[in-house]
Amino acid sequence: MALTRLRFLPCMIAIVLAFPFPSVAFDTPLSDTAVRQAYFMGQRHDETYGQFLDSYYKHLPPPTTGPYISSVAFLTPYALLTEFSNQQPYGYSAQQAELDHQGMVETVKILVEIQLTDTYPAVMANPAGRTSGTPWNRILRPSDFWRDFQIETISGGKVLSPFVSRGEPNYICGDSDLQGLAIGEYCTLVGATVRMEFLAEAFATDSAKVKIVPPEGDKVVVDFDLSSLR
Repeated sequence: MALTRLRFLPCMIAIVLAFPFPSVAFDTPLSDTAVRQAYFMGQRHDETYGQFLDSYYKHLPPPTTGPYISSVAFLTPYALLTEFSNQQPYGYSAQQAELDHQGMVETVKILVEIQLTDTYPAVMANPAGRTSGTPWNRILRPSDFWRDFQIETISGGKVLSPFVSRGEPNYICGDSDLQGLAIGEYCTLVGATVRMEFLAEAFATDSAKVKIVPPEGDKVVVDFDLSSLR
């Protein structure tokens, strides 16, 4: 009987190695202990919280030409709960955080920051002007320009479909002044933030990548080691 068990154990190990079970590298579902730890981290309104959240971002160098994909973030359920705690008003308690989490579906949020550049500016050539004969050969870039970017999230060799995908334009605003006369506030388009949300359980391996193909310039591929993220 003992010999049979000794022979059975190597067989089970071989099966596990040959057919590994899918597992999520980061914490999900979050334990009660993890929820409390996320709460206390979020309540630290200092550089510690900022450094913690920044560890979920990949900051990229600027391109030679085209738009600038400046950063890509992979926010796990733990990071999102920490962020949620940080945004609550004074008096928010650990007990309330635990109650709030009970009603949450654990998700992953991916953020892609796009910045306009000198070669991909806020003022662009008017494509209609080339054929219609209009004298206006320059127009403002549409605020939803981010729709021209192809963005894919890949994990386990599969392209994942987000249940939320939206973009928001980013502006810099200031007071305009003409010959000493203030004529009001103006805003300049400087970029956009694309937000995508996925069910946390969709990431069944310890790696993921985000691929961005802009309408101009080179594509960007960002790899995330999920085993290094909580």
